[in-house]
Amino acid sequence: MAESCTRFVDSTVLPYIRANWKKEWSMEPEGRLPTEILVEADRIGIRTLGVPVEYGGIELDQATETGTFALISEEIARGDSGLADKLVQNWKVSVLLRNLAPKHLQEKWFPRLVEDPQFLLAHCLTEPSGASDRWLPYDVPEAQMRTRAVRTKGGWIINGRKQFISNGYDASLYVVYATTEPGVGMTKGTSSFLVPRETKGLTVARCNETLGCRFMNNGELVFEDMFMADDHLLVEGNSLAKASVYFRPGKIIQASKNLGVGARCIEVAQDYVQNYVQGGKILIKHQAVAVRLADMIMRVEAVRGLLDRASHAVDENAQDADALCNMAKCYASEEIMKVAHHCVELHGGNGMMLDFGVEKLFRDAAIFLHMDATTDISKFKIIKSLYPQTAGKYAGRED
Repeated sequence: MAESCTRFVDSTVLPYIRANWKKEWSMEPEGRLPTEILVEADRIGIRTLGVPVEYGGIELDQATETGTFALISEEIARGDSGLADKLVQNWKVSVLLRNLAPKHLQEKWFPRLVEDPQFLLAHCLTEPSGASDRWLPYDVPEAQMRTRAVRTKGGWIINGRKQFISNGYDASLYVVYATTEPGVGMTKGTSSFLVPRETKGLTVARCNETLGCRFMNNGELVFEDMFMADDHLLVEGNSLAKASVYFRPGKIIQASKNLGVGARCIEVAQDYVQNYVQGGKILIKHQAVAVRLADMIMRVEAVRGLLDRASHAVDENAQDADALCNMAKCYASEEIMKVAHHCVELHGGNGMMLDFGVEKLFRDAAIFLHMDATTDISKFKIIKSLYPQTAGKYAGRED
């Protein structure tokens, strides 16, 4: 599978990204990434990972599933981190639905996902009023979501807004979280719903034009008196607690995508410094260049080591899995940012040129500091996992 991904990246993804660098800056998101790329991803079997075999998906050995996700997402992100994000949302949401969705919803939606190579999934948590700060292990009413679902005859009426949603602009199916019992805290009063794109009352408000990862169309959604029938309720009340099957692998995948950017930085940097001549000799013979390249390689290998340990912890449901997966995500985002900076510097003025393609790696790396929790929030989570009895709440009334 890894070899198939490598061939896909080298023969399809990288040539397209390099030849069409201007498309990244198009303000018409539908045309950024051609349909053929997702068709090819589907052909080699990496679009529907996590979908049960009975519905035509590619089901992995669950004993090593997270590690496999990490391996593949790193390789796809080596080609383009935005494409990797498009695909991994499908994987993570498929795992969520496989574990939580009732049989009738699996029978309805998994076949549609498998049949259509352009079918994308999205997970809708973040709101304008709160994002990664809400996912700390505190449970105060002040942190509850502003998106509300009120029970009515035969279902629910949902009002609210979600923003910064990966695949949000062009997904066909959304998992949406909403407060269903105000005042009891997030872990007891939040429910999740499976919402088709064509649902009346759902508006895809805009595509968020991001600094990096621009081949994944991040979106903003608005719900106005949207009716959802009871049969599309996923989990009532304790949906966040049950979503750990999404959150834990998600941190690992996030770190692995980041690692893929770092791996690409090393590829282009080592090629450049061994072929570009300055001061009468190739760059790598200059000591300052050699030191930078060595630093890049050490940081990438350190990230890979921690990621491997965290992947095993998640797959084994180890006691320290929460702390380790947050460590891997946070450490990768900070270290690969430094790697990307070195990469730009080693290319000198060429590193700043849009058509050279190196600055894209720097922009993509910068995005990871804010994806799937900011670095500061990740560190709060680590402390809460390690010292649950004494760590601060970080939210709620001061009195």
